[in-house]
Amino acid sequence: MKNLSIMGLVILVACIATSAFAHHSAAGIDRTKTVTVEGVVKEFKWANPHSWLDVEVPNSKGSTDLWSFEMNPPAYLVRSGWKSSTVKAGDKVKVVGRPFMNGDPGGIFVSVTLPGGQTLAAGAAPSNVNEKK
Repeated sequence: MKNLSIMGLVILVACIATSAFAHHSAAGIDRTKTVTVEGVVKEFKWANPHSWLDVEVPNSKGSTDLWSFEMNPPAYLVRSGWKSSTVKAGDKVKVVGRPFMNGDPGGIFVSVTLPGGQTLAAGAAPSNVNEKK
């Protein structure tokens, strides 16, 4: 009975650890590179556990590719000056991110420059690059 209890505890801990590792793993992200894309916002998903920014980016074939950037959860974004309405479908934006290693379009969000010139990052205070002093 004691061995069965220990085995059950080991399995439970392994499942929890594997789940946490899988959710927070950045193994598929190339953190040594950044990519900058310009395009039109298709969708901004203000959601837990992660927000997402989907941007249609023109490609060399004359069509567009959908770039998806994983972001922090809303609670973190609010602390950085974000609102659920900060980015809207149809906005022309410039996005900086850490790309996926497999070459898929997208990655981990770093910052966005909005149509008015304001730049917002995932974890920094907002700034306005067009602000006059």
